[in-house]
Amino acid sequence: MQSPDSQPSPELFWETITAYQRTAAIQAAVELELFTAIGEGHDTAPAMAERCRASPRGVRILADYLTILGFLTKQNARYALTPDTATFLDRRSPAYMGGITEFMLSPTLTDAFRDLAAAVRKGGTTLAEEGTATPDHPVWVRFARAMMPLMAMPAQQIAALVTCDPDRKLKLLDIAAGHGIFGIAFARRYPQLEVVAQDSPQVLEVARENARHAGVEERYRLLPGNAFEVEYGDGYDLVLLTNFLHHFDIPTCETLLRRIRPALTEGGRVVTLEFVPNEDRVSPPNTAGFSLVMLATTPRGDAYTFSQLDGMFRRAGFSRSEIQPLPPSPEQVVISYV
Repeated sequence: MQSPDSQPSPELFWETITAYQRTAAIQAAVELELFTAIGEGHDTAPAMAERCRASPRGVRILADYLTILGFLTKQNARYALTPDTATFLDRRSPAYMGGITEFMLSPTLTDAFRDLAAAVRKGGTTLAEEGTATPDHPVWVRFARAMMPLMAMPAQQIAALVTCDPDRKLKLLDIAAGHGIFGIAFARRYPQLEVVAQDSPQVLEVARENARHAGVEERYRLLPGNAFEVEYGDGYDLVLLTNFLHHFDIPTCETLLRRIRPALTEGGRVVTLEFVPNEDRVSPPNTAGFSLVMLATTPRGDAYTFSQLDGMFRRAGFSRSEIQPLPPSPEQVVISYV
């Protein structure tokens, strides 16, 4: 917050209107595999240029800019990865996240922000039809493949947080399963747990691949169809709602929750992963800011506060909800009880 005694500065304005340059720089570095090159030991501009098949001048300027941003360090003429960059942007790392740029910078998302003023006037996306909330939108296949590395840690954290009896058979419904990593994390933790994964047929093929790779395919069943129309069945101990409710308005969310309620056993729980801002709706920043993404990309989606989520679940027939942080993620876990 600016001090009352400080001089007015255009710095924030300038940093914001030039932010596209930061985005372009990281996108170029990922495409050129610049971080991987440095991790392999190609730590000078000429060496990086040869490895990346780019000009030494171009690589030097890009690497200097990435150093300014904090992705690299530089001593004399040699560059090095920071610990964060080595973990998440060197393609050889098991936690590599560079592939996320394929989704986050896809035209489906970036085009939604080209005329944000129009979305503000309208109160929702200016994209065709329902934006990214359109059933079977092809962007979700790209999402499923790109986002799994980012979600691996939260999935393990949630499976550890939501404890179950390991000695009895369990049944879990994963709604809008996407990459499937959340249901898979529970299946790996509980050897008698069966997962039913719901999503579009194309997306479920990605989830099936991941279940096979995790060694849980025999306990992983696919339920293709629209979450608002497909028959879930019943007898579920857990239902996962990960990053789904924010695409819709409150009445639509409640319609979904009313469909879920009879599918649960007594003592069943719904585990929701969401960006849950504080009641002031401006903090914490990375969480609260997600509302703008929903404004630009969906007709009526939002980032809901805990009181709003708790109200939705209560009106749908659930007894209570509790919220748990999930550091270092900007998201929170809401556990709702029958």
